[in-house]
Amino acid sequence: MNIKSLLLGSAAALAAVSGAHAADAIVAAEPEPLEYVRICDAYGAGYFFIPGTETCLKIGGRVRTEGEWYDAYNPNSHNGTLWHTRAELSVDTATDTEYGPLKTNTVIRWDWNDGNSTSTKLLFANISLGGFLVGKADSQYNSYIGYAGDVINDDVIYDGPYELNQLTYNYDAGNGFTAVISVEDSNSSGSGASYGSSWWSDDKGNHYAPDVVAGAGFKSGAWGFKVVGGYDSIVEEGAIKARVDADFGTFSAFLMGGWNTDGDKLNKYAGTNLDRSACPVNDASKCGWGDWAVWGGVGVPINEKLKWNLQLAYTDSKIFAATTNVKWNPVKNLLIEPEVSYTNFDSVNQDQWAGILRFERSF
Repeated sequence: MNIKSLLLGSAAALAAVSGAHAADAIVAAEPEPLEYVRICDAYGAGYFFIPGTETCLKIGGRVRTEGEWYDAYNPNSHNGTLWHTRAELSVDTATDTEYGPLKTNTVIRWDWNDGNSTSTKLLFANISLGGFLVGKADSQYNSYIGYAGDVINDDVIYDGPYELNQLTYNYDAGNGFTAVISVEDSNSSGSGASYGSSWWSDDKGNHYAPDVVAGAGFKSGAWGFKVVGGYDSIVEEGAIKARVDADFGTFSAFLMGGWNTDGDKLNKYAGTNLDRSACPVNDASKCGWGDWAVWGGVGVPINEKLKWNLQLAYTDSKIFAATTNVKWNPVKNLLIEPEVSYTNFDSVNQDQWAGILRFERSF
């Protein structure tokens, strides 16, 4: 074998080996493109698209801790400092449809009190579409009309039920006129009320008729007027509330009045949040409105970080409640709120002072 033949053979062998190695080489897959979170501003601040979907998601909540002294709802409360801490997590979703936004709202609450008393609650869970809402939310008797004043103890004089299951339709004409009608859970299972004080309840087993709430209102410029009524199908009585709001820039004010169809009875819409000791032993209705109740209040923004609020309320049963507070936001989403309340219970000839100091971070 000559030199030329040896060189050609070696070259052929090297080429064959190199080809075999090239066939066996591992090629890395191309990386999938990264999908960044997209902002969804069609439904307000804080929403973003869930990656890979057309559903918008918003996550929020708050952490609150507060010291409480005495109890505005109980004339016999003489507690020292009672410390209460709460955490809430809210999850909202929204998707555009041919009928308008399809939304959900879910809020879970955790509470801890002195003495290691803890609780967990599904506060809200509802679905809304095209003006309809179904699921758990505050009664439209309260939420539609705007609750009461901008104070913590706003419902010492009972203003209606809060969390309950409902089927609701809200109408907005777009010109300032709005209306609502709601079929609400009567708690007919007898498992306990989601309204009022723990000592009274009009639950009734095997009761099939729901409660009904209806209201209408109009807002133009600085003025707004709303009226709402609720019918308790178990007690077969109800109540009506009417409210006027005005915003003058330098301060805002409201006046709200309520009428009970039977002042000798408590019902879901003219009941009580008070402790049983606030009314005579033989007449629980004295803890309620009687025939009527009235609320009024003002809010004065002192500057962009500080606001003063006052609410006064009085009933036909001669219960007087006054609450004032200062809401201070030293930085964005941080609230420091001291509040003082005074309640006079004429029917038992007692009164009560109470105070709260609240710290709250929302996100």
